[in-house]
Formats: sequence, structure tokens, C-alpha cells
Amino acid sequence: MRRRFPAPDERGSKLGDMNDLSSLPPLHQVPIALADRSYLIDIGHGLLDIPPDYALPQGSSALVVSNETVAPLYLERLKKSLAPHYRQVFSVLLPDGEAHKTWESLNLIFDALLSLGCDRKTVLFALGGGVVGDMTGFAAASFMRGVPFVQVPTTLLAQVDSSVGGKTAINHPLGKNMIGAFYQPQRVICDLQTLDTLPERELSAGLAEVIKYGPIADMAFLDWIEQNMDALRARDSGALAHAVGRSCEIKAHVVGQDERESGLRAILNFGHTFGHAIEAGMGYGVWLHGEAVGCGMVMATRLSMRLGLVNSDFLQRITTLVERAGLPVQAPVLDASDNGARYLSLMRMDKKSESGEIKFVLIDGHGQAMVRGAPDTVVSEVIAASCGL
Repeated sequence: MRRRFPAPDERGSKLGDMNDLSSLPPLHQVPIALADRSYLIDIGHGLLDIPPDYALPQGSSALVVSNETVAPLYLERLKKSLAPHYRQVFSVLLPDGEAHKTWESLNLIFDALLSLGCDRKTVLFALGGGVVGDMTGFAAASFMRGVPFVQVPTTLLAQVDSSVGGKTAINHPLGKNMIGAFYQPQRVICDLQTLDTLPERELSAGLAEVIKYGPIADMAFLDWIEQNMDALRARDSGALAHAVGRSCEIKAHVVGQDERESGLRAILNFGHTFGHAIEAGMGYGVWLHGEAVGCGMVMATRLSMRLGLVNSDFLQRITTLVERAGLPVQAPVLDASDNGARYLSLMRMDKKSESGEIKFVLIDGHGQAMVRGAPDTVVSEVIAASCGL
């Protein structure tokens, strides 16, 4: 299955000249076109200060779901902004980190909803990174068979990827994001000022999900990322605004065509088949999701090269860019006795696998992606090379 992303002029980008960051609008809105489930992604500075006339889902009450790290920074500010919109604004805090993306943490949300007397008129707000967003969305999809929710992502990774598109889930010890639902938010509010407090490691993790959009869809964007990597890591506001905006535009286009990942949307998993194996094999939270995806992109590009789809220069280009983002490029050894078999076993649990055959997102020429299998022998060689064995 080969997928080519439409050329930039077909996308109708509204971000203006990529090389003129001063031309970026103060508020950029990206629409997700999904018929009656359509919504807007708002991107700008100071958006947590939601004005009373701002269009939010109607309801009698709101429950803000956050975590122990983000809440001290932004919870009270968001609750104050929501107060004119809802008669009651509640909150619940989850433990922070991928290791807590579990049934136990999910039940904390249900416990709060039930103990507070929440009902179908309650709107959930996910204030945090990808873990908070995924669990809040899953809770919203499940509570009373579905209540509205709004994503308020506070990490770069969540703003450019996990908050957009309605994929919600928790992890299982045998596989990442294996239990969940497709359930769209009614709005995504990306306040770029929240990136100012993001730890350096989390910023780098988010850059992995920015980088992925270039090789699979938009080589001009890849060129821009290379030229602006130093500015991105220095948290230049214009560079970050452009990176978030362009990433959301690309993802919105893909999700609008393939909401439930039956075809085109699978290309957004570039680097994730290897990356999810790393996360599960090491234990969730040892490497951040973006760190595993960054290394996984290098491994997927190496596999693309071994299959004759790209050359060694392109592999070096992706490796260098991932490394410049502050991400690991050498894969960890998951099993000293049979590392290749361990990786293969974990990757067969990937959601793209079919009848035990592992499917990979591969680069099929610059700016193009395809989803296909590969011989285990070739994959094992790639794993060995990637782990330095």
C-alpha cells in the first residue's frame, strides 16, 4: 500500500511563507473536516485565557483532567477561564508519566465523574500532554456512552500529534495503545505559551513528531525543519508557531480523509512500529514516546534503504536531523540472548500487523510513504545494525 501526500499547493496552506516567520498570524485555526464531527484546532499565544464569548461545547459542568506536574502551572488559570461558561468547574489530577497510562489511572477519572454527580451535560477538558489527552478522550468516549471533551495540550508532542484526530487509548503490558476508541474532541486549544515551561527532554520528544511529517508528506517542511532546528530547540516563538501549525495542517488533511486509520492515516505512524516495541520492551516511561519514535524513524529509514526505497544519503540526513533534535539514534538492546526475536515479537503486537505479518511505514521516495511488510531476516539485520550489534 503506497501513499503519496498531495503537493503543498493542493493543501491550501494558510501559514504563508515558511521562511518569513514574521508573517504568521497571531491566531491560526486549522479545521478538521469530519462532517458532523468537524472541529477547529486553535493555535496561538495566551489561549488559556478563554474569553466568555469563546465557543465551547455547551454543558452544565466541566471536569478538567490534568496531572501532578501540569496542574500547579495552569489548572487554576484554566478553571478561572471556564467559570463563565459552566455553572460548576471540577478537576481531577492523575499521576504523571507513560507508566500511569493504565486502567487504574483511567478509573480515577470515572471515580471523579461519578462522585461529583456528573452527567451527559458534563464537558471534559484534557489539560496536559499526550497521556492526559488520551485518557481523557477515552473516558469521554466511555462515560455514559459519550460526553463532549476538549483537548488543551501543553506539550509540543500533544500539540502537533496526539491531541488531533480522536485516537484515545490506554496501554497494556503487552502493547501500547491497544485498548481505546476513536472519539473526536469538539475543539483543540494549543496555547504556545505552555511550551515555555516544557522540560528540554520533553521538547525534544515533541520534535520527533514534527520531523516525521517531512519524510512522509512534505519535503519543503523537512527542509524548513533542518534550517530552523536550532531556533526550535531555543523555543523561538515564531518557529514553534510554524512547526505546530504546519504539523496540524498535515495531520488534519490525513485525518479528514481517513478518520479510522483504514488506509492513508497509517502513514502517520512512521517510526512508531519500532518505537512502540522500544517502549514496551524497556518498560513504559523509561524512554519518552517521542524518543522512541525518533529512534524508530531512523530504524524505519534504514529498513527503507535496505529494501531499495531510499539511499544511504537520505538515511544519514534523517539520522543527523533526529540527533540534532536531541533524540537517541541508536536503538536499545531489549534482550541480550535474542534481541532480534524480542523486537519481532513485540512488533507483531502492533495494531498495523495483519495475521502475524508486521507492517511498517516506509519512505518510498522523498516526501512519500508506504505501508508494507518486510522479510524477518531483513528486519532482524536492521535491528542489529540499529543496536550497534
